Amino acid sequence: MHPKALLDETASLIEQVFKFEHPADAVVARHFRENRSLGPRERATLSDAVYATLRERLKLEWLARSGSGSKWRRLAILAFPGDRDFIKSALTEQEKSWLDHCDAVTDHDLMAPHRHNLPEWLAVSLKEQLGDEFDALVSSLNQPAPLDLRVNVLKAKREAVLLELQKAGLTASATPHSPLGIRLQGKPSLAKLPAFVQGEVEVQDEGSQLLAMLLDAKRGEMVVDFCAGAGGKTLAIGAAMRNSGRLYAFDTSGHRLDALKPRLARSGLSNVHPVAIAHERDDRIKRLAGKVDRVLVDAPCSGLGTLRRSPDLKWRQTPATVAAQAELQQAILRSASRLLKPGGRLVYATCSLLPQENEAVSVAFQAAHPDFEAVPVAVLLDGLHVEAASRLTSGDQGQWLRLWPHRHATDGFFAAVWRKRP
Repeated sequence: MHPKALLDETASLIEQVFKFEHPADAVVARHFRENRSLGPRERATLSDAVYATLRERLKLEWLARSGSGSKWRRLAILAFPGDRDFIKSALTEQEKSWLDHCDAVTDHDLMAPHRHNLPEWLAVSLKEQLGDEFDALVSSLNQPAPLDLRVNVLKAKREAVLLELQKAGLTASATPHSPLGIRLQGKPSLAKLPAFVQGEVEVQDEGSQLLAMLLDAKRGEMVVDFCAGAGGKTLAIGAAMRNSGRLYAFDTSGHRLDALKPRLARSGLSNVHPVAIAHERDDRIKRLAGKVDRVLVDAPCSGLGTLRRSPDLKWRQTPATVAAQAELQQAILRSASRLLKPGGRLVYATCSLLPQENEAVSVAFQAAHPDFEAVPVAVLLDGLHVEAASRLTSGDQGQWLRLWPHRHATDGFFAAVWRKRP
């Protein structure tokens, strides 16, 4: 595609994404479906430019003010990836001079919001939590996430899969904390990789793997993944159960559960039962009250721990949406807790960085449910032989799992664990 046409296409797509009516990945995917003539290089350019604009929105919008023409064209020029000579071939002499001036701007020339590129309410919350580590977090959030895999223990061992991947020419290493994880360098395509096709590995962030491990599901048990989504944790739990017992995958979205079906087929699991529910009080849930051994509540949340992958979330969430999520999280947690039999384990988890969705929900649940006793996550991780477990937790005696992108090279995750008293 000619540079000018590609620049125009980029500007148009950025404008669509910045309506923030739908998740950025969905908008980009729809654009590609509607424009099938775009080749792999054009698609990569468009995607990289969109995500660069979302990551550095405040900085790029500030720089764009000094230019001329359409705002979306200016943003597309600034965020355009790769060789500057390529994009300059589509620019006027005035635009070339303006771009050179913008490229000469350094971080020292920028105000704080243009360096951290976060909405002010979110920046304040993260600074309060992290203090001097705030800049390190911001830097990590503005980097693309690595590609992590989880080895399916029903089909393979990590050492064997590592060798297989390395023989295929991939740069792969064991993850530092999850004993089932493999981290790949770059963005290799997995679609034709034998280990992936045969179900020996699944894509899953190392932090997400640790959440599933905290449930510690056993053979023959009755287990519920209360907010299963597309089933990444469901698959990990089912493998931990060695394909025995009964594992319910509940979700309010049948569409998300449909995405689980091909993954289940690859995994070889037959103990998973996907169930679409209307809400957390659905009668199909009530029938299991007091019968379940373990429940994972991977609650709907702001998703702000996943900004490396979904930078649009920081512009789509507000204090009001976070407050609404926290109310929903408490309602879901209350309903899920009723499923457990005496001695059963309850795990509450989010991919949020905010205490309103994490510690506050945990403390409120504990205060309202004296029939549940908190279990320190640090103790559980030690028992699961997780390396450096003490560095993964927060609170008194390692009460909670607290993962940060800049500290642990995972997405941002939180988890609390309880046992129902006999």
